[in-house]
Amino acid sequence: MATIIYSMMGETILVAEDIFRDYGCLHALNGINLRVEEGEFIAIIGPNGAGKSTLLKIFASLISPTEGTLQIFGTKDHDREDVQDRIGMLSHETFLYENLTARENLVFFGKLYGIEHTALDERCDYLIRKIGLWKRAEDPVKNFSRGMKQRLSFARAIIHDPSLLLLDEPYTGLDMNASSLMENLLLENPAVTKIMITHDLDKAFRLCNRLLIMEDGNIVHDVGANDPNARKFAEAVCFSDGGQFKC
Repeated sequence: MATIIYSMMGETILVAEDIFRDYGCLHALNGINLRVEEGEFIAIIGPNGAGKSTLLKIFASLISPTEGTLQIFGTKDHDREDVQDRIGMLSHETFLYENLTARENLVFFGKLYGIEHTALDERCDYLIRKIGLWKRAEDPVKNFSRGMKQRLSFARAIIHDPSLLLLDEPYTGLDMNASSLMENLLLENPAVTKIMITHDLDKAFRLCNRLLIMEDGNIVHDVGANDPNARKFAEAVCFSDGGQFKC
């Protein structure tokens, strides 16, 4: 049974009840129960195949659970435009248009969210500077490195200032400087609720206030990052008996 903590920090952002997800005969999620409050920064950690990405995709309404119910911002109708407009996601796919420039990509996605012209220009300028791409703002994305695309995709995910930010391995392909730039943006607004899949235990404990430790489609521990047993729980799942890291 999972060790469970709940934080009462403000608005209840998300409530998952008995979430199952099957892919044919494969049981990816096995009865997930979870409550997420405003302002929490949650790390999801666990070995490959634990169900981490599946759970995040359900939170983003990219896929539906086989069984169970999910409420986001107080409604089960989370496909509504006003609900989706409060969610941002950074996944393994950048969702960038290769032939557009960095700025054109951000403008395009900002317009999809209905951001007014002047405000959008200011938001694009701000984010391009914060992610360290100001000198490449007018270059087509097809000429960018993997790390540059990752940074731009992060800016895309937050162009509309979402209330809930879903992150699947956001530091992939980033060097130390780029990681620092992204981290500064991540921590800029503590009111934004963040759920991040990561294999980096040090980042999870340094940035997050809560850990969801998953294994075999279950949350085996739901624990505060400052809990004295938290690292022991995480390492028990992420390291094999032979000491090999498997997250």
